[in-house]
Amino acid sequence: MDIDAARPSDSRLQAWQVIVGGICALVLTIGLARFAYTPLLPQMQAQARLSDAAGGWLAAINYAGYMSGALLAAWLDAPALRHRFYSLGLALTLPVTWLMGASDSLWLWALSRYLGGLCGAAGMLLGSGLVLSWLVQAGRRPELGLHFIGIGLGIVVSALGAMAMSAAALGWAQQWQGFALLGLIFLLPAWAWRPPAPVLAAGPATAATATTSRRWMALMTAAYFCAGWGFVINATFTVAIVERQPLLAGQGPWAWLLVGLAACPAVFVWDRVARLIGELPALILAFGLQAIGVLLPALSGGLAAALLGALLYGATAIGIVSLTLALVGRRSPGNPGKAMARLTLGYGVAQIGAPALAGMMVHASGSYHGTLWLTAGVLLLGMAVLARLTRGEAAGRAG
Repeated sequence: MDIDAARPSDSRLQAWQVIVGGICALVLTIGLARFAYTPLLPQMQAQARLSDAAGGWLAAINYAGYMSGALLAAWLDAPALRHRFYSLGLALTLPVTWLMGASDSLWLWALSRYLGGLCGAAGMLLGSGLVLSWLVQAGRRPELGLHFIGIGLGIVVSALGAMAMSAAALGWAQQWQGFALLGLIFLLPAWAWRPPAPVLAAGPATAATATTSRRWMALMTAAYFCAGWGFVINATFTVAIVERQPLLAGQGPWAWLLVGLAACPAVFVWDRVARLIGELPALILAFGLQAIGVLLPALSGGLAAALLGALLYGATAIGIVSLTLALVGRRSPGNPGKAMARLTLGYGVAQIGAPALAGMMVHASGSYHGTLWLTAGVLLLGMAVLARLTRGEAAGRAG
């Protein structure tokens, strides 16, 4: 399909169509292509003999693909090219998801996870950048809370889908292929209501971009690295952590469902919190709550601790992503997708290293406790970096 030829109809898109299309794109490229792995991981371990270490490496390979996509997005300046890459990511998501159930070959799984990461970067970074640009050019509030409901909804869809297909006695391979078929529901509106490539103005964009200093971006990248570490450990292992508890076998999908249900309204809440206390203080608060949620399963093996930890994770993780990307995107209105992609490189490094290290730690110890304590420490480090940013901005205003 010629994307440029579709622009006349794109120009007549309504706000609700752009938002719904973006939400469906996130459900597709993040919720199914990425998050379906979380509820299906225990089944792949039980039925396909996937080891803890291999499970961690597959998650790391997925984020290597995501980081490759972030690198590409960071170098793409032409709006038309960013639009084409976004469209390609949407188109590839369903075949990539189907591929996971086509064989029990670890190499084929690795290929699927890598390509799925590329699709996720297209949907998350370029799609979010296109939506933000459309909101700015349409004169609307440049917030992404409503858009990022797609991530929480994607978690809900992956949890409910896995629970329904497990109840129907489908095996792990059939469930992957079932998710690919389910994705058709979201592909149609995501494709039809893609926001057009933005029309850039030369003067104002240059001036606005200059408000983001290299030091500010470096510190924000470091904080986002810590956020990525916390995000990926829970996103990959939440179900497996719960299932590993002797008294909680069979409760893992419910914990994952709770993550998604908490994430959906949380993106709105964090937008409101940021308006009241400021974006950086809101991020510090979200990091702290997530650290508490990470530690709860390590401190107690009960169902209440597991569910409360899942609730706190869902209520904070997507809010951190939404606040951070929207903040950086607004500081780079000329090319928000590119700025988001550059920031995500640090996030991606954490998401490659954290699950691989976690898988090896669990394989060696037989427990997730060490991984959870390490993750909480990384999140506390992120809070310290954000506090330094906050002090720097306060000093700048005072000066």
